[in-house]
Amino acid sequence: MQLPEGIRTFLSALEIEKGASDHTVTAYRTALEQFSAYITETWGAEPAIEDLTEADIRPFLGWLHDRNLAKRSLRMKLAAVKALFRFFVRSGDLTRNPAALVASPKIDRKLPSFLQEHETTALYASFDVSTPKGARNKALCELLYGSGLRISEALQLNLGDIDMSSRTVRVLGKRNKERIVPVTVAAVDAISAYEVLRASFSPASDESALFLGDRGGRLTPNSAWRIVNRVLGPVTEAQRKSPHILRHTFATHLLDNGADLTAVSEMLGHSSLSTTQVYTHVSVERLKEAYKNAHPKSR
Repeated sequence: MQLPEGIRTFLSALEIEKGASDHTVTAYRTALEQFSAYITETWGAEPAIEDLTEADIRPFLGWLHDRNLAKRSLRMKLAAVKALFRFFVRSGDLTRNPAALVASPKIDRKLPSFLQEHETTALYASFDVSTPKGARNKALCELLYGSGLRISEALQLNLGDIDMSSRTVRVLGKRNKERIVPVTVAAVDAISAYEVLRASFSPASDESALFLGDRGGRLTPNSAWRIVNRVLGPVTEAQRKSPHILRHTFATHLLDNGADLTAVSEMLGHSSLSTTQVYTHVSVERLKEAYKNAHPKSR
């Protein structure tokens, strides 16, 4: 099987059989198109997948580096190549994965940005909930912070998806994994207040989306990013002011107040505890700072 055909087969399986998100499929498609371009440039032809070796794949990272890509991008693109060959090993078309031993570039892991508790208080006091947009924006932010949802998870919710009586929401996360997450009283109240004004956005009669955009359709990720970025500006000096900072804040505040790491990981929908552990580093750094500022022997 020639490499371009193999890439098409893999991407089709990734999208249909594995239920990968549009974002993941697009990122993998771009990475593998670059890999195919590199291989064609190197070989002067389109080789069969079974003819490629580790020696062919390793210089791909250098080829990307010469195009000024960051280490994080290099890791993602190598992951796509590894997944491609792993797919054909599992299908029986290959006996070994030639990319398996190619090491990914190491990157310094940055601690996530988050809001201080007084900043969250200021944030939720800033909304004019007498207006439809203000009520919607507060409901969205309350849900993101109160339940730790990804913005994509919140925007795909429909009317009735949140169980107001049990204060829980069933979320469809990455790779179509379902989880049930608690919803705060504040979020329930904010969503209830927004639903009273939801019709002001003039949605179509069959529009089921919980969060609506200004034209009455489902709120888009770009519009949600602008909403959150705008309301965070006056209340925090955190460098990043995106919807994801509210998810970071959810996890950090839970761990700061003694929540179990495993429970937080489950609520976030992480597949590995190691992904959640970055928030414990945030909490430890805050403890160190508090110690340094308060203890007379720390100076």
